[in-house]
Amino acid sequence: MKLVRPISVTPLLLISLCVGLFALQRGGYGGGYSRYYTGQNVPSEFYWSRLQYNTLYGGGGFRSYGGGWAQDYPRADNDCLIALRRLTRINSPSPLNVADLDSDHLFDYPWIYAINVETWTFTDEEAKRLHDYLLKGGFLMVDHFHGTQDWTRFMAGMRQVLPDAQVEDLANGDEIYHVLYDINEKFQIPGEQYVSSGITYEKDGYVPQWRGIRDKHGRIMVAICHNMHLGDAWEHADEAEYPEKFSGLAFRIVLNYITYSMTH
Repeated sequence: MKLVRPISVTPLLLISLCVGLFALQRGGYGGGYSRYYTGQNVPSEFYWSRLQYNTLYGGGGFRSYGGGWAQDYPRADNDCLIALRRLTRINSPSPLNVADLDSDHLFDYPWIYAINVETWTFTDEEAKRLHDYLLKGGFLMVDHFHGTQDWTRFMAGMRQVLPDAQVEDLANGDEIYHVLYDINEKFQIPGEQYVSSGITYEKDGYVPQWRGIRDKHGRIMVAICHNMHLGDAWEHADEAEYPEKFSGLAFRIVLNYITYSMTH
């Protein structure tokens, strides 16, 4: 696998990256999924994969597209896939993908993205499969959950998957923040509510937390973005009202996480 040399993302680059997305992005939450289907899955080095799970604390029922797992899908995911193709040489010609824990194809995907993880719940079999996926080399990125109660609920599900998991705060000097872009400053990345309110936090999630869970060899296998909403930062990058500094960091973070997952 060949990657481009590390570069800095300028506002102009991000703006040009997002030009032309608007016409494709009106699907948003709860509809329009077929607009993002651009062909059959083909063999790829990387698949952008969204974790589909059962919802415990919210509506939506069994893996419903109205469930918490599907918020901002496919728009946010599509924007990131475009950025990945534009800014790296990771081969990813396949369209967006939904990863179901009941499918054996789960083990074909090196990287999975999940949001609203305070609402997830697993059967024993699903927890075992996600456990096996992670220990076989898979990488899980979780995003968009906020505050004390959300953290407690997230960890309840995580303990099903990795009963002995040790969560740590990731230091600025950790390799994951320098594998593609050098990220030496991190700040809270807010959801779209920032545009109307100027508030970066949700619930009691005042302080952004960049955390991770490692395997016994020291590889980060779960990257945790708590008290942040990177998905909204990708999704609204083409809107003048949403500050570029948030979208720029959000894109750099996710591309570093993907690159790390593909090289570790």
